Amino acid sequence: MAGWLELAYTTGGGVIGAAVTTYVAGNQQRRELRAAVMAELHRMAAVRAALAEVAPRTGGRPAQYLVGPRLLATAELGVTARLDDGRDAEQVQQQVLADFVVAALSAGIPRRVLDFAGGAEVRALQCEVVGLVDRRDGGVLGARAAELAAAAEGYRQATAQLLFRALWHPLRSRPMRPAHIRALRREVGDLHRMQGAAITALARAADGTGND
Repeated sequence: MAGWLELAYTTGGGVIGAAVTTYVAGNQQRRELRAAVMAELHRMAAVRAALAEVAPRTGGRPAQYLVGPRLLATAELGVTARLDDGRDAEQVQQQVLADFVVAALSAGIPRRVLDFAGGAEVRALQCEVVGLVDRRDGGVLGARAAELAAAAEGYRQATAQLLFRALWHPLRSRPMRPAHIRALRREVGDLHRMQGAAITALARAADGTGND
């Protein structure tokens, strides 16, 4: 009987120990995956922070983004966005976005969530390009430039919150995710119209056809 009890304790201890080891290893892996996503978000923020100037585009089209088609101020206004080290801002952002997509999918982030987060980064950069062009051209947009920048930043922060909820609380955040996504779609629709109007105003001013 004692032998059976010893075997039971030994077997039970082995099973429990294996379960604990698996749990700890799983937690460690999740932490690493989350850290990788956060690192890519910081890299994208660094790209926007390093945006320094716009210059006339000499040829070719802007980089195509993995997060889908976007209204690109650089294409519409015929400029290239440069970082403070001289690199093409869109090309660098595309490279970082590719790494972000891999990290987010590896962490189990739903594709729709990462599309919103990545797309918001693209829009934020493009709205900053609008601001640079506006300042270069003498402030054609007036107060609309600050309004566009604030709207782009607000949308970017909202998509980041959606991503954080999916990253840190995937089960808890799932029931409310459709409602959050519907709200973001309305918000990005408004931002898209603001962005389009600003680009049109700058293009017309450059052509000498008016400021609106």
